[in-house]
Amino acid sequence: MPTRSARAGWTGTLEQGSGKVELSSSGIGTYDMSFPKRAAESADGTTSPEELIAAAHSACYAMQLSAVIAEQGGTPQALDVTADVSLGPDPAGGFRLTGIALKVVGEVEGFTDAQFQDAAKNAKETCPVSKALTGVDITLDASLES
Repeated sequence: MPTRSARAGWTGTLEQGSGKVELSSSGIGTYDMSFPKRAAESADGTTSPEELIAAAHSACYAMQLSAVIAEQGGTPQALDVTADVSLGPDPAGGFRLTGIALKVVGEVEGFTDAQFQDAAKNAKETCPVSKALTGVDITLDASLES
């Protein structure tokens, strides 16, 4: 299996510095980052590790759920997945990821709501990014559209 790469550069202190993160493998972009904007409610045109983790998790989960649905005899028509990754204080000092909320709305041919709920939970447990993030509380809200 392939290895994918990203690169980050940073100048200055945490509070006053800034940096850029580059998606090296795909070459699709370089994005600004700053700690004050990372810790603020509005990202204001910058990205953060939490946003990048949310992107990775939502993409991985969507792929895994489509595979699980097919394995269980359904046909995924559309999956809309959101991942909200929260940053907060760590009681031991510094910061930590305090939670990830996955939300999926699916259109699946040949599935009942119960089957969709089962597949959604299965995908949450078997998604490679979920496995990598086992130290973070991950919640799931799954709904099937008719």
